[in-house]
Amino acid sequence: MRKLLKLAAGLITAASMFTATPALAACGNVSITEMNWASSQIITEVSKFLMEQGYGCTVEKVPSATTTSVASLAENGEPDIVTELWLNSTGDVYQKLEADGKVNRLAEVFNPGGVEGWWIPAYLAESNPELLTIEGVMANPELVGGTFNNCPDGWGCRIVNDNIITALGLRNKMDVFDHGSGETLGTSIASAYEDKKPWFGYYWAPTAVLGKYPMVQVKIGDIDEAIHKSNANKETASPGVSDFPPAPVLTVATSALAEREPDIAELMSSISFDINILNSTLAWQDNNSASAEEAAVHFLSNHSDVWSGWVNDEAKGKLSALIK
Repeated sequence: MRKLLKLAAGLITAASMFTATPALAACGNVSITEMNWASSQIITEVSKFLMEQGYGCTVEKVPSATTTSVASLAENGEPDIVTELWLNSTGDVYQKLEADGKVNRLAEVFNPGGVEGWWIPAYLAESNPELLTIEGVMANPELVGGTFNNCPDGWGCRIVNDNIITALGLRNKMDVFDHGSGETLGTSIASAYEDKKPWFGYYWAPTAVLGKYPMVQVKIGDIDEAIHKSNANKETASPGVSDFPPAPVLTVATSALAEREPDIAELMSSISFDINILNSTLAWQDNNSASAEEAAVHFLSNHSDVWSGWVNDEAKGKLSALIK
């Protein structure tokens, strides 16, 4: 692992030297969000590397978060690019920006989208395939440890989960443990895996946890968008049963960027991460206490078949010479 991290550091240094080469000055200045969570930071570092080394851009990272990035787009028309924008967290502000032609929806940055659901460990699914449906879980609560591990209070998933729990009558079959934080929710999966114990509850991706610990999603029911939307309302009078639809997670850019840097808009329109690959990259980062920059180099070094399909031929030649 030290060799891998040393290689990553070397590649980052070489890339920094390469950026200074005048021949790569075909692209101008581009600003991109650096959100305050791990997956978005890796996406930003990968995008930055491709823009700088493949297209010759000068890239500025702008520390941000969902609400602040959308507000900045509305008020200042900046930054040029917002990565990992969870559409269901933006309210009506983003929709208005798009309707007014101020921003362009470039890509859904995750395939198949942001993933949410109820899970059991893979070893439990292999030994007890009847647990792959919620009916099987509710008929055999002892096999999942008799407990549902729920989201912390204040999270959107807590509201949805509580409504599904009510609609199913799940509390009549097992205990529901409301975690106090995302950290304890993730730790409970790690602890179960350590001793190969039962576990059942909510989790999401992309995350290092699902990259480290193979989990299998329990089918709650068919996806019904209307029911799911109703379940997201804490005051809903009629909770229903619907599985979680993939959440739309976008890369968006200002209309000005598309006009000024069409090659970069085309690049960012192509960047979409398979959720399992991103999970494994996050797990690698966590296991090695690596930076987002090092994790990006790890991804680029191990998935040339993926990123080479995102860039144009000229950029591919430059990047292939650098990433061995």
